[in-house]
This record gives sequence, C-alpha cells and structure tokens, in this order.
Amino acid sequence: MDRATPPARDVRRLPKAHLHLHFTGSMRHSTLLELADRDGIHLPDALREDWPPRLSAADEKGWFRFQRLYDVARSVLRTEDDVRRLLREAAEDDAADGSVWLEIQVDPSGYATRFHGITAFTELVLDAAADAAGRTGLGMAVVIAANRTKHQLDARALARLAAQYAGRGVVGFGLSNDERRGRTDEFERAFRIAHRAGLSSVPHGGELGGPRNVWSCLDVLHASRIGHGVRSVEDPRLVDRLAAGGVTLEVCPTSNVSLGVYPSLTKVPLRTLLSAGIPVALGADDPLLFGSRLAAQYAAMREVQGLDDRTLAELARMSVNSSHAPEDLKKTALERIDGWLNSPPSSG
Repeated sequence: MDRATPPARDVRRLPKAHLHLHFTGSMRHSTLLELADRDGIHLPDALREDWPPRLSAADEKGWFRFQRLYDVARSVLRTEDDVRRLLREAAEDDAADGSVWLEIQVDPSGYATRFHGITAFTELVLDAAADAAGRTGLGMAVVIAANRTKHQLDARALARLAAQYAGRGVVGFGLSNDERRGRTDEFERAFRIAHRAGLSSVPHGGELGGPRNVWSCLDVLHASRIGHGVRSVEDPRLVDRLAAGGVTLEVCPTSNVSLGVYPSLTKVPLRTLLSAGIPVALGADDPLLFGSRLAAQYAAMREVQGLDDRTLAELARMSVNSSHAPEDLKKTALERIDGWLNSPPSSG
C-alpha cells in the first residue's frame, strides 16, 4: 500500500458490494424534504437548512440527538409507494456508485404501526427490493436487525421473522443502535434462532463500545461479519483473532468521524486493519445523516490515507467475497474489478 499514489481511476466505475447501509439512512435528502413537505411534517433545521447535521455520539446526549433525527426521518415514510421509492432510489444511487450488490439493513419493528405489523412491512420491503433490483440491475438482499436498546424478547421475535424469510431475500440477522447500552450476550438466543435458519450473524460492535463488544460478537453471537469493528485495533489479541478467522469488518469512515469515534478520516485505522490481514468492506452507513455515499468512502480513503488503486481494488474484492451475492455475480464482479485495475487511469 504505497502512499505515493499514481494517476487515479474513477472509483464510481470500480465494481463493489455495499454491506453496511441502513434502510431509513439510505434516503436521499431531496426525498426527505419532498415527503415532509407533502404531509406537513416539521423537520428540524439540522435536517433542512443545516444539512448534513453536525453530529457526535461521544455521550448519551449526542447519541440521543442522532437517534431523534433518525426517528424524524423515518416518520416521513407514510405509504407503500414511499417505501418503494426509497428502495428504488437507494438502488439507483448504489448502482451509480459502482455497487453490484447491496445488503440493506432494516428493523421492521420501527415501521410496524404504520405498515400493518412487522410481517407485512417485511414483505413490502422484500417485494420493493426485488422490484428495485429488476429496474436497476443491482443485486439486493435484506438484513433484519434487532435494536440492542430494546428487550431481548423483541430481538427473538425479529429473529423468528428473519428465519421465515431465509432464502427468500433475507440473508442475515444483525444488532444495532448504541452498543454502550445493553449487553451483547443477552441477545445470544435471538442469534441462535437466526443461525438455525441458516442466516449469517452480522451484528454491530467495536465502534462506540470498544473491543469488548467485538469479543462478544465473536464468542457469543458467532459473527461472520461485524458492523464497524474499528476499535478492535485497541486489542492486539483481538486483531489476531479477526485475521485468523477471516471475519470481515464493515468500516464506515465518514460515519466514524461524524459520530466522534475518530477526530478525522486520517485517524480511521483502515491501514492498520488491512496490514493485519483483516478483511474490510467499506460502507456508507447512513448517507442521509452523514452526507456521503458509497463511492465517496473509497474516494475519501484514497485522498486522506493515500491508498493506491491496487488497494482500492482489493477492498472491492473483499466486499464482494464477504457478501451473500450469488456465485455467478461474484465471479463476474471479480473479473470486472481486475478489468478496472488494468484500465488506463483517469482523473476521477
């Protein structure tokens, strides 16, 4: 990974998989404004004039503000057409960024009241995702995620729901929200339900809560991928464990900085993780709140950490190999990544 970067290729043309994107957080800002104005929903200045908002999750007050903005954004989704539009536009934006496969994460319980329950909403999301995939040519799948700030019984209900749709569009079961609240090991039974159904374990960990939560994700939840995981670098033994197990970390640089995990993009330990042999898949997390989509993560890491195109191509390969994409799609994507790397550099 030579810091002296030669003329660069366009990262939007680099085929890649997107493995860390939240449902509401994928919404276009313009769509948020349009839907809010349609129904007379008041948006705070942070979601209108001052967008993208200034955020920090260094303390509970900061996380509460982040979550409040997320909840306001969720409230603009009122109709089936709104849900279909969100997924179609998320697919269009990812395809424009070079993504060939998207795994979008959703907690159906956050939409149950307005959309006739968690099962009806899940079926709507899966149908809308299939339609968006057909329109854009982007492969899509769904990860159902529990909220760690809610009771373990809620998580088990979601795990049973996810299990119902295993092999029918749902590929994994996750755990999100502020990892400083609740104990990761309390969700073991929910993940056991999902595992029995053949779903991958893809919880968040090691962002706000540090290495201890990553250990729990590995030892208790048997994670095959971990959302974020960047603070694993604070524990050399954990770094070795992740590398030996080939556990992919879904690293979201802009999100890490926006939420105050690191003071700048230069401090995100991407090079350390790669040097240790840990697979990494870059993700955008919540573009609606962080103002940055998938290709921008690659471009930012190229610019501030001096990653050359060969390293960017390897990141793209790791994202594809760590995905649940069909084998034929993976093969084609990997061939296209080689083609990108062998193409003449451009200014993009």
